Order: sequence, then C-alpha cells, then structure tokens
Amino acid sequence: MAELEQRGDRTPIPAAWEYASAPESREIVKLEERYGLFIGGEFVEPRSGEHYKTLDPSSEGPLAEIPQAGPDDVALAVRAARGAFSDGWSAASPAERAKYLFRIARILQERSREFAVLESLNGGKPIRESRDVDLPLAAAHFFYYAGWADKLEYAFPHRRPQPLGVAGQIIPWNFPLLMLAWKIAPALAAGNTVVLKPAETTPLSALLFCDVLRQAELPPGVVNIVTGDGATGAALVKSEVDKIAFTGSTEVGKAIQRELAGTGKKLTLELGGKAANIIFDDCALDQAVEGIVNGIYFNQGHVCCAGSRLLVQESIYEPLLEKLKRRLTTLRVGDPLDKNTDVGAINSRQQLDKIEELVAAGEEEGAEIYQPPCRLPEKGYWFAPTVFTNVAQSYRIAQEEIFGPVLSVLTFRTPDEAVEKANNTPYGLSAGVWTEKGSRILWMAQRLQAGVIWANTYNRFDPASPFGGYKESGFGREGGLHGLEPYLDFREDSTDVIGG
Repeated sequence: MAELEQRGDRTPIPAAWEYASAPESREIVKLEERYGLFIGGEFVEPRSGEHYKTLDPSSEGPLAEIPQAGPDDVALAVRAARGAFSDGWSAASPAERAKYLFRIARILQERSREFAVLESLNGGKPIRESRDVDLPLAAAHFFYYAGWADKLEYAFPHRRPQPLGVAGQIIPWNFPLLMLAWKIAPALAAGNTVVLKPAETTPLSALLFCDVLRQAELPPGVVNIVTGDGATGAALVKSEVDKIAFTGSTEVGKAIQRELAGTGKKLTLELGGKAANIIFDDCALDQAVEGIVNGIYFNQGHVCCAGSRLLVQESIYEPLLEKLKRRLTTLRVGDPLDKNTDVGAINSRQQLDKIEELVAAGEEEGAEIYQPPCRLPEKGYWFAPTVFTNVAQSYRIAQEEIFGPVLSVLTFRTPDEAVEKANNTPYGLSAGVWTEKGSRILWMAQRLQAGVIWANTYNRFDPASPFGGYKESGFGREGGLHGLEPYLDFREDSTDVIGG
C-alpha cells in the first residue's frame, strides 16, 4: 500500500489539458489527376479544351485539374438531358424513379466517410461537420423525395402534376453535396432531367457523385454535371432549359432574373442573408451562447442563413458577452480533417480578401473588435473567430453579408425594437429567437420578415421543412412539398371538379 502511494506521488500532473491530433485519413478518397465533364452518363473532354486547378484551401495545394465547360459543352449537356427526358425518364413509372432515388440515398450512406473527407478537403469545413451534418442531410433529402415520387397526385390533388423537362441548376461552394441533393432530388422525383453546375472552387463532390449515379445505374443523360466558373453558369442560364434553380449571391441572382425575364422559364433563387439572432433576457443563457456559436461559426460562417447579427436585450448584454468571449477561447481553428477542429479554412483567397476588407471597414467605422488568442496555420486561408461590439445599424458589418466567422453585436430594450432592428436589412432569409415564453416566440415570428425562424435553436434543418427567403434573399422554397412545386407544371383536373 505504501509503495502504491509512493508511486502515486510521482505521477505528473499536466499543467494544461490539450487535444491530441486526431486527423482523418486522406487516403479514403482517390482523386483523378484530371476530370472530364459528365455528359450522357460518361466523362468527356471539354470542347473548350480548357482546364483549371482546384485547391485544398487549408494548404493552397492543388488537388486535381477540372474542365472549364464552354457554351458548346453546356449545349451538349442540355441535349443529353433533353434526350433522356424524351426517351423514357419522363414517362417512367413514379415507382421506377423512386427506386433510383432510394439507391442514391443508400449509396451516399455507404460512402459517407469518403464524401465527408472530400467535402472537407476541397471546401475547408471541419470533418466533424461534413460527417455529422452534410452527409446525413444529403442522404435524407434523397430518401425524402424518393418517398414522394409515386405520390405526386396526392401531394397536389386536382392539379395533375407534370414534369417541366430539363432543369438547369447552379449551386454554391459552401455546401457542395448538400446543395446538390437539395436540387437534384426533387427534380428527379418530379420526372425532370438535370444539368448541374457546381461551384468553381468546390467541384470534386459533384464529380464523385457521378460515380454514385453509375453505381445506382441511373439512365444516361438524366443527370449531367458541367464544371467551370461564372461563364459556365451564364451559358447554362442562356441555354435551352425549362427551369433555372440558383443558390448563391444576390448580385448574381439579380443578373439571372434579368436574363430570364420574358423567356417563360421557371426560376427559383436562394440568395444571401443577414440574419438576426435575437436573445431575450429570460432565455437559458448558456444554451443561447451555444446557439450563437453554432449560428455564426458553423462552417466558418460560410452559411447564407448564418446568425451574423446578434441582438441582445440590454439587461443581459454584459453577462452574455462575457460568456461568449470565454466560449470563443475554446474554439479550435486548424486542419479541417482533424476531428477536434471547430473552425476550418476559409474557402478561397477571394473570400478571405472579402472578409478582411469588411472587418477592416468595421474597425474604421468605430466598432470594437474581439478575437480570441488564436494561432493560425502559416499556409492556407484562415481567419480567427471575430466579434464586433459597439456596432451601429448603419455600419457595413451590420448591413452587408460577410460570409465569414464574424459576428456583429447590437442591443435592444423591447420586443418592438428587436423586430424593427431585425427587419432593418434588405435580406429576409432567416432569424433566431431565444426566450422561454412560447407566446413571445409566436409574436416575434409573425412580425419578423424572414423565411425561416428558429426558436431556441439555430441552423436546424430537415428535408421535410421548406427553406427559402423574402426580399433580396430570393424566392421559391427548397425542401418539403414546397420544394417539389417549382419542378412541376400543373393542369387543372376538370374530371374531379364538383359538377364537372
């Protein structure tokens, strides 16, 4: 016993507890040196003859060469999609279409680790978020719309839903696979074919998804993937498609709307946001702090519905700010493939420059900046979690979408003032309300000009719940039954009308 006690005396006590490195293996994903365009069920060389390199934002190292699709390539993809639509996909039984969607969902689940690594490798987001959020949600969307594929006549009674034809879809770089699922799943369930353009900086998830389509034995031409920059997206908008679905910046969304005006093509836009996360003095404070962190620092703030404006009731401003700053000191910034990482790499040099420019503007306008002690890697694109206080509503950081890990804090005294400040933005995508009173939640929800309002949580998504905005945040919904409607044409069924 004495010997044991003596050994116990010699046991060193750590001076500090630190996380050991826990990296996910990059070897799970096998990348090609050069990719082609996925048209008509196979990879083809771009007629443009142009390629560019896609990078790992955490190291700035090249990952693969990606084709730059030109107008001729886009036209070829649209013809392939039109041919597949005419040659059987639109006439296939709904149960047959559902079968393919179920297959895709199951394959995504089976290959979830592979896709999660690729999402983090090409996009910079922490592997924990790719693994626990993006992949399960992407698979869930395919499962959900597979269930609706053979029930459209019940979903839209007396309206005889019919597919539109070819859908052109353009997705952003912040959620490459999830945005792909949001777009492709309802389009296929409704009987359409697809030409999809992934973001210029994050094309690899979509290109790997082509192998999922091969495994699922989806008929050639039903889904086509064309890669490239904004010029490729512009060519797709101008092509002979029947619908455009776009997720991205408000500026580009306005340009697309001008281009399509008078053409008769259907259009849905999911654009930017400047969401208010509203904290009342009766909330569960520690829970609210976690919601604030999740609302703005999830995916490095690369979220259109990020809670980038924090509205705090004056009576709890100081204790909440103290707790928030203490919580920020525990966030780990670093290697996206490390399972302990909370904040990964900024997606690109262009986005990092925008964040730095707006943060500098905030300081110049008089806001006070706080950044926790944070050692950033030397290579790659990084930005420390940031909080601005003493922010006026007129400051650029309170009005413009930063799309980075930057939080602007404002205060309010009454619910009416909170609503007025929250709605003082050209955007209307999302909002959050933190209070213990259900009646106050409902009162706020009726008055907030936002498409999605979370209560005592934030960034909670479900495939059955529609998502979309108002004002300059776009129009149309994705998810739920609302997400099917933009991909369908309706004809009144006179045989079911009373007296018909």
